[in-house]
Amino acid sequence: MDHDSALRKQLAAILDWGDAHASFDSAVKGIPPRLRGSTPPGLAHSPWQLLEHLRLTQWDILDFSVNPHYEEPASMEEYWPESAAPPSDKAWDESVAAVKHDREQLKRLAADKNVDLFAKIPHGSGQTILRELLLVADHTAYHVGQLVDARRALGIWE
Repeated sequence: MDHDSALRKQLAAILDWGDAHASFDSAVKGIPPRLRGSTPPGLAHSPWQLLEHLRLTQWDILDFSVNPHYEEPASMEEYWPESAAPPSDKAWDESVAAVKHDREQLKRLAADKNVDLFAKIPHGSGQTILRELLLVADHTAYHVGQLVDARRALGIWE
């Protein structure tokens, strides 16, 4: 068995799987535009805020992983949108598309045999590509769970 190929295949799969929980794709699919900016009672974020947070953080981790000129955001606030509601339906669609696009880039990174998954990222502080891929998967799963909770609270999750 080729352990390297098996690991890379599993890493690519974990970035969008729904084996143990809802997938990102199912969590964002079919949210009515009128509810995308609604923050359910008792919850901290609207679907839009969660979607944009996922987009921003996933992009940041991808950029950190591949860009030797990466610049860390000045504060954690930069990972969250200012408004609870998207500025337009187009902004929502573009954000969903960007998450999917960047997820594909991460999957390609995981599959690239020229990338040493265990080597320290030169401009980092000890992080590896393996760690960053697992971080994206873990972070996405956490916030997808929040999206599902928000949808349940809004009465739009089956």
